[in-house]
Amino acid sequence: MKIHAFDVRADEQPYFDVLKDSGIDLVCHAGPCLLADIPSLEPGCGVSVLGMHRYEEAEMKALEDAGIHCLSTRTIGYDHIDLSAARKHGIHVSNASYAPNGVADYTVMMILLCLRGYKQALWRMQVNDYSLNGLIGRELRDMTVGVIGCGRIGTQVIQNLSGFGCRILAYDKYQNDTVRKYASYVESLDDLYRQCDIITLHTTLNDSSYHMINEESLARMKKGVILINCARGPLMDMQALIHGIETEQIGALGLDTVEEEQTFVHQNRMTDIFADRDIAYLRQFKNVVYTQHMAFYTEEAVQSMVESGVNSLILMAEGKSCRTQLC
Repeated sequence: MKIHAFDVRADEQPYFDVLKDSGIDLVCHAGPCLLADIPSLEPGCGVSVLGMHRYEEAEMKALEDAGIHCLSTRTIGYDHIDLSAARKHGIHVSNASYAPNGVADYTVMMILLCLRGYKQALWRMQVNDYSLNGLIGRELRDMTVGVIGCGRIGTQVIQNLSGFGCRILAYDKYQNDTVRKYASYVESLDDLYRQCDIITLHTTLNDSSYHMINEESLARMKKGVILINCARGPLMDMQALIHGIETEQIGALGLDTVEEEQTFVHQNRMTDIFADRDIAYLRQFKNVVYTQHMAFYTEEAVQSMVESGVNSLILMAEGKSCRTQLC
């Protein structure tokens, strides 16, 4: 089976090379798999992509017309792939798998950066300002932290946080015993919003979770709540975040992802006119920590993403059980 991997980054290439050396017929492409590219691909091949380009009805039909029935995304999130269209056109789709530790560790780092005002401290150090005024922080042990979404990453975040001695509340449709060892489940999101000093999101993006952080939900939270998003940008309404920071309803933001980031994230835009006014405005606040969607970015995770992206295509093509198959 020939496999075409698109959006291949330089850091992924060594792991693709190892798979090539093992005998897998692989072709790597630097750019995305565009609609115009699909007809030129070999019938029966597998296609692996990343998450910065959308694959919707037109792409799924083109894959079917080209005789291609297996598509993998080397990301855990799959909101860029229309699974309904994939099912309609007989396209098997899988996502990636990697250990939750990297994102979980990064989440705790974000919480601590927000609690201790480190962004402002870092700025001051660059100009030899060693003053303390305005930098007083708070201790995590005295906080109540809410975790929304208790899959593998959310559960690992809870386990990490348990060592700090903070009170932990959890919300998920599906409860598990591991979480119960360290946290208390709440019956509703309102319960979590009302009680928590810090809220971190680890839920999937779908129709029901889109913009779950909005003006209405923010109004139900504590004044000065700290919000962390290392999951998916559209879980949070950008306009609501801006208003929340301006009014100080939000005490601090730790963002590794924002909505509509596809036009700039993972790119060097230093010499461009940066036209995204919302993120340019939001990121300049002293209590907003924003990073370039890199919570996942460890050597271990990148290797796992490449391997699962390729191996899942082979398993699906052979009709074998694939743990990460979505449809």
